[in-house]
Amino acid sequence: MARKLLGKLLVRVWQGRRLSGVIVEVEAYYGADDPASRARRGGDLARVMAGECGRALIYGVHGKWLFNVVAHEPGRVGAVLVRALEPREGIDLMYGNRGVRDLRLLTSGPGRLTQALAIDKSLHGRPLYTTRYGLWIEPGIEVSEGEVVRSYRIGVSQDLSVPLRLYIRGNPFVSRARPRRRA
Repeated sequence: MARKLLGKLLVRVWQGRRLSGVIVEVEAYYGADDPASRARRGGDLARVMAGECGRALIYGVHGKWLFNVVAHEPGRVGAVLVRALEPREGIDLMYGNRGVRDLRLLTSGPGRLTQALAIDKSLHGRPLYTTRYGLWIEPGIEVSEGEVVRSYRIGVSQDLSVPLRLYIRGNPFVSRARPRRRA
C-alpha cells in the first residue's frame, strides 16, 4: 500500500477551503514485531492499526502530529506514515498555518505537512475514503516504478531488514534527513 500511495492527492477541507498535496514520500510500519512501530506499545494506536484499512492514524511526536493511513493484509497490523507532500491547493492558507514563506518547507516532513494542512488528533480513526470528515485521499498523478526510490526509514534506530521508506526520485519536497543504517 505504501507504493500505491505515492502520487495520490491528500485533501483537507479547512476553513471552507480545499488544501491538498501530492504524496511524494511514505514509510511503512507493521505490528508488534516491528521495532519502530507504534503498535508495539499496545493501546489505542495498536487497535486502530489492526482495524479497518483506509482510516487515519494520528499520533503526536515531539509536539507535532503525524498522519498515517491504516493499511495491512487481513488479520495483520500496519500503517503507512505520510512523510511529505508536494503542495497543490490552498498554499496561501498553508503558509499561514506553518508561519513560513519557503514553499519547500511547507510540507517536506511529517510534522510540517500536518501543520500545513491543519491535521490534528480530531481526525484520528476517521475514514479517508469519504469526504465526510474533511480529510481524504483521491487519485493524483501516475508514478512509474522507475521513479520510486526505496531506503530505510528515517530516524529509526532499530529497523527491519527491508527498506520501508519510499519516495519519488528528484522531487524537491521529499524530506532531506538521511536515514540511519539499519541495526
